Amino acid sequence: MAAVIIDGKKIGAEIRGELAEKVRRLKAKGITPGLAVILVGDDPASTVYVRNKERGCQEIGVYSEIHRRPANISQGELLSLIGKLNVDRNIHGILVQLPLPKGLDEELVMKRIRPEKDVDGFHPVNAGKLLAGQDTLLPCTPHGCMVLLERSGVPIAGAEAVVLGRSNIVGKPAALLLMQRNATVTICHSKTANLAEITRRADIIVAAVGRPGTLTGDMIKEGVAVIDVGINRVGDRLVGDVDFESVAPKAGWITPVPGGVGPMTITMLLANTVQAAGDTMEETTPAAACGQPRAAR
Repeated sequence: MAAVIIDGKKIGAEIRGELAEKVRRLKAKGITPGLAVILVGDDPASTVYVRNKERGCQEIGVYSEIHRRPANISQGELLSLIGKLNVDRNIHGILVQLPLPKGLDEELVMKRIRPEKDVDGFHPVNAGKLLAGQDTLLPCTPHGCMVLLERSGVPIAGAEAVVLGRSNIVGKPAALLLMQRNATVTICHSKTANLAEITRRADIIVAAVGRPGTLTGDMIKEGVAVIDVGINRVGDRLVGDVDFESVAPKAGWITPVPGGVGPMTITMLLANTVQAAGDTMEETTPAAACGQPRAAR
């Protein structure tokens, strides 16, 4: 039986509809979620990503502003801009579009964003909270992967999961999120020996290595759920890290590229922005002021 194709566009649209309702409720209470995006330079891909994020905000009623700066902006000027947005009450989320031009320290820039406005989920404070299993703003792509699994009915608790890739942006947080949902997780990388032996045991595979054809049909068992995070250009085509043609006939579920994980990344960015705005409201309630814990989400 061919795999169920996990439609990221459809699931993302459903979530955006839910977010639009949350935004309406927040606005009724006097809060309009606001997202500020900083775009440095004129990288074509980054420009497209920023435009898509702006459209996503418009779709669900989030206020957005784009701060375009030249590639030769100084580190100090960029940090100063972030500092102003940190204290802007109309802005609940700050995103710096990566990669930054050479000469700018990405790590320092990410650290300058206040953790509660870090809607990318990259700040070390938020990464530490994720590791500790605490409520925090989650990295958008790994969070999107989990939502795709959950909304597609893929069993996670008790499953054996394999994550291909150990990046701080996708691989490591994806492994942590899978563990939080009671999967048993193995992280594989370029130095992993006997990779196929490991992937053949998996009930869930998240492929995030940035290399086309990394996972092939002879490397999986029947019925596995495959989440393909890769986006690679091969000729005039966009392909993932998974050899879709050989994997799909054996898998139980699989995400296509494009149209799988990609649409979820921006959707979860919007979700983080709405969450950050809601957290701001909670901080002003009497319960929050008295130090009472918030209800777990």
